[in-house]
Amino acid sequence: MRPLLLSIAHHGRLPALALAVVTAAGCASFRPDYQRPATTLPEAYSSPASTAAASDTWWTTFGDSQLDRLVAEALEKNQDLLAAAARVEEARALAGVARADQFPQVWVDGSGSRYRFSGDNPQFPPGIDLENSTVRLTANASYELDFWGRYRNATAAARAELLATEAGRQNLRVGLTAGVVSAYFDLLGFDRQLAIARETLSSRQEAVRLQRLRFDAGTISELDLAQAEAELASTEATVPALERALRQTENRLGVLLGRVGGSVERSSGLDALVAPEVPVGLPSQLLARRPDVVAAEHSLVAANARIAVVRAAYFPSISLTAYAGSESQQLSNLLGSGTGIWNLALGLIQPIFQAGRTTRQLEAARAREQQLVAGYLKAVQTAFAEVEDALVARRTGATEREALARQVEALDRARRLAQLRYEAGDSSYLEVLDAERSLFGAELSLTEARRAELAAAVALFKALGGGFKVAAPTTP
Repeated sequence: MRPLLLSIAHHGRLPALALAVVTAAGCASFRPDYQRPATTLPEAYSSPASTAAASDTWWTTFGDSQLDRLVAEALEKNQDLLAAAARVEEARALAGVARADQFPQVWVDGSGSRYRFSGDNPQFPPGIDLENSTVRLTANASYELDFWGRYRNATAAARAELLATEAGRQNLRVGLTAGVVSAYFDLLGFDRQLAIARETLSSRQEAVRLQRLRFDAGTISELDLAQAEAELASTEATVPALERALRQTENRLGVLLGRVGGSVERSSGLDALVAPEVPVGLPSQLLARRPDVVAAEHSLVAANARIAVVRAAYFPSISLTAYAGSESQQLSNLLGSGTGIWNLALGLIQPIFQAGRTTRQLEAARAREQQLVAGYLKAVQTAFAEVEDALVARRTGATEREALARQVEALDRARRLAQLRYEAGDSSYLEVLDAERSLFGAELSLTEARRAELAAAVALFKALGGGFKVAAPTTP
């Protein structure tokens, strides 16, 4: 079935009717009342003894100037972030397109033609000029009255989608900075582990050299020499594995920085970094500023407005069209007296039968809104869990590092004692090797624990949507 079309040609009462319709338009809307989905969260992650707020340059708290330069480079040159910025501009333009539908469309139309009628046509008496010309120039206007709020709500949806896109770009920015900082810490960790491995390798090469001299002199058995050579080979295998991991991390960081190949500069070691203190009583309201949570809510607002856009399709589409200009048979007389023409029309289109199309579209829009409600709640739940995980990792990481530091100190002392006992003939060389092996593993583990402790701080900054800064407590 065709939609019902009502077109009213110009007559004396049409301007008054059009004015009445325009005056009545713009008030009706069928948008559901938007309410943020209710979530149940504790007031704070621990006892509320202090307050915290957002920090847009959270990576500077680690006190590494080279890290600051790398983050700045990534924010300027990372391709994913540049693409996200382009998506924001696209969404901004689309929001402008949606808003333009709320205004009249005006254009100029010009035409000219020359034609000749057939002389064999009996309707033309003899002597009639069979050739004729027409020149026409008009200014045209068309305006669809937004009586049901269709275009207003479409504009609101487009603006919400723009904000969601901008929040998505901010979420990518937070993820990018966290990725750069984490990769930089990985590099420093591999630097430290590689230095430990190379130092251990040098020590074991010297040990093998001494054991070979002793074996040649007949003071030790071949078993002692073989054990020393086995430990040397084990350390030799560790060094290239660490070199490979380091180079792969440099490549990963290079992509984040927008580079193609090359090494990444670093200015300090893990021990020189300052691990920021976590304020007690981080308020759970910080989750509301996470870009992914913000994006999820703006997408939900857009879906809510789209419901009203679909609902408007149940009702008539009312439009005004008009043109005014001149028409003449001669171009020289186009703007002369008596050549003016104009037209004003009011049109109405009311759908009668569409086989349930609009109803299904409305059901789809409502279902889309419910999907985004679930997505918003999931984003909040995920955010809370990520912050909790980061806080636990931050607290336990420091304890683990301190315990490993004590272990390294004790194992170093045990290694020296084992060496003295072996040289005194009170134990076998296997005891020395066990002590050195344990010390080597503990030193690598201590370095990894220090890196993990810093990574937990990065994860907490990221989980809070870009870090935090402690604010001075206020006096009641």
